[in-house]
Amino acid sequence: MEPPFSHAGELAALATACCWTISGLAFQTAGRRVGSLPVNLIRLVIGFFLLGAFTWATRGAPLPTDASSHTWLWLSLSGLAGFTIGDLCLFRAFVVLGARISMLLMTLVPIFTTIFGFLVMREVLTPMELAGMALTIVGVSSVVLERRRDANGLVERLPLSGILLGLGGAVGQALGLVLAKFGMGSYDAFASTQIRVLAGLIGFAVVFTATHRWPRVRAALSNRRAMASTSIGAFFGPFIGVSMSLVAVQYTEAGVAATLMALAPVLIIPVSIVFYREHVAWPAAVGAAVAVCGSALLFL
Repeated sequence: MEPPFSHAGELAALATACCWTISGLAFQTAGRRVGSLPVNLIRLVIGFFLLGAFTWATRGAPLPTDASSHTWLWLSLSGLAGFTIGDLCLFRAFVVLGARISMLLMTLVPIFTTIFGFLVMREVLTPMELAGMALTIVGVSSVVLERRRDANGLVERLPLSGILLGLGGAVGQALGLVLAKFGMGSYDAFASTQIRVLAGLIGFAVVFTATHRWPRVRAALSNRRAMASTSIGAFFGPFIGVSMSLVAVQYTEAGVAATLMALAPVLIIPVSIVFYREHVAWPAAVGAAVAVCGSALLFL
């Protein structure tokens, strides 16, 4: 699909990275107050209505009723992979690891996107892309394996459960992105996002019903501070951020878009230092830079 102007897809991917920096911190704050599961569900509900209002204003239709069956199928699968499975893991990782480390693990998304891109669309890897994948893994590993000290000065290791949750989030996002590109075609990005959000909502409704966690949603709704953070995250996440990610894959390769979106960990470091008073050791900063540089090599 021809972009409306030069580098439209790349600029949309950069906008996505900025949005995910804000939404990641907002969801971290809300998740620590009321839990990650209620935040996941509520932000999708808010996002769904924001998207409906936007598409009503821009397309004259609050719902994507004009989408083809092909679009509905693949975007629904994309929503289940990205929102229900991927974000279920990622938002729990926000609580266990914190936003900065969780987003660093998300720098692996370009690698998983490359793999799924080959499986779904038969994209072939070049030696440069393989080198970029290896460099990215080294950069992320240097952060994941970093030793931190707790309040008593004792060595603190990153919990394995948190690392696995972060990896699950990366896999879900990568698969969701590739399936979205495959199913969306030239269809409107915001309406496509609404289909993905709807599928994610259905997936979470099943999870909440099976685990009997609806009372947690009611409790979360009564927490004003958590709802304020969730609303901010929903605006910059499911509404603007995710829609921009679909604009990005419409106008550039999925791997290129994923690589630029991986800049979020670099953007989140200064925010974590200023607003959350987190100590960022130099190996973590270097690891973040190396990981993003490696991701950039994937599609040079």
